[in-house]
Amino acid sequence: MTPMKLTLLSLSALLCASCAFAPGSHIDTKSSLFEDSNNEFSEADLSKLVATHSISPMLLAELNTPNTAPQFNEQLQAALGNYDYQVGKGDVLLITVWNHPELTIPAGSMRNPIDAGNWVHNDGTIFYPYVGKVKVEGLKVTEIRDILAKKLAKYIESPQVDVTVAGFRSQRVYVTGEVNKPGVLPVTNVPMTLIEAVSAAGGLNPEADWTNVTLTRNGQERQFNLRELYQQGNTDQNILLQPNDVVHVARNDQNKVFVLGEVRQPRSYMIGRNGMSLAEALAEAGGWFEATANAEGVFVIRAADPNSGRIADIYQLHAKNATALVLAEQFPLQQRDIIYVTAAPVARWNRVISQILPSISGLYNLSRTRDEMR
Repeated sequence: MTPMKLTLLSLSALLCASCAFAPGSHIDTKSSLFEDSNNEFSEADLSKLVATHSISPMLLAELNTPNTAPQFNEQLQAALGNYDYQVGKGDVLLITVWNHPELTIPAGSMRNPIDAGNWVHNDGTIFYPYVGKVKVEGLKVTEIRDILAKKLAKYIESPQVDVTVAGFRSQRVYVTGEVNKPGVLPVTNVPMTLIEAVSAAGGLNPEADWTNVTLTRNGQERQFNLRELYQQGNTDQNILLQPNDVVHVARNDQNKVFVLGEVRQPRSYMIGRNGMSLAEALAEAGGWFEATANAEGVFVIRAADPNSGRIADIYQLHAKNATALVLAEQFPLQQRDIIYVTAAPVARWNRVISQILPSISGLYNLSRTRDEMR
């Protein structure tokens, strides 16, 4: 057999095998995606592990339906209505006894109410003339007023007493994470909700993931989604804060999607505060290569709910018709989604040819050189 015939025979065998080993991005929806050396996973097994969906108007109507309609948060409103500040250690009280200036420390032009007030000591008490020590920790100002009026009645006829908090220093909440002014916020006689605490901390910064806000209270954590609160008016995502609560706004590092395959800029992309659609992700990636991409092979691979018993949900967009991009614009992405654009069969074939042409050319030149030397 001549070297040229041997070359042609090798080329034929290689081209036949190239159909099975063609390089390039591709998802074969007709074969098992999870198959080991013992072929333990059949197509029937795969259907239990992976659920496939075609992106259609019916699917979009299901995905875009809000899980819960915005409702009036009766529990929050009741908590706000019943809120009353309780005095703690370190607070400063301003006590006024009308018509008895000798019992009221004047603030004067050089003293502010905090300097002129009565400090709540570490034992939770204050000292007041004629009355002596009074336990005030954990009491409301109205309760303190009644106690002082009762005790002063022994010395003053029908005393008129007023008590206010001049300095709120005993209780605080903490706002950390991706806000413009993280720090400590005092708890005052004005009730403070979650959204008010975030606003008081300067609001969210550009790196904040407003779908992932954690409230830690008494060692227990609870997750809140500010997007539902801001955009959908879901007041269930708001809560009255209590002393020593810690509010943490997470970074949006995990709030990204991955665009791979036959696109011009395959990489990860951050999801904005208003979310991201499939069309937006493809546009961010520069679109797909018209010459090599399979328009019917645009897939969104999403981790399945752990309780479902599946590994992933795969959504397929048939984008041969440009009107299908309307469906892509309405398909909402979730964090850690993988958008995968497969290569067309012709493109995979051309890649095989382009990879083996240098070898073919080398073998042909070698054969011709040998023939010339004979």
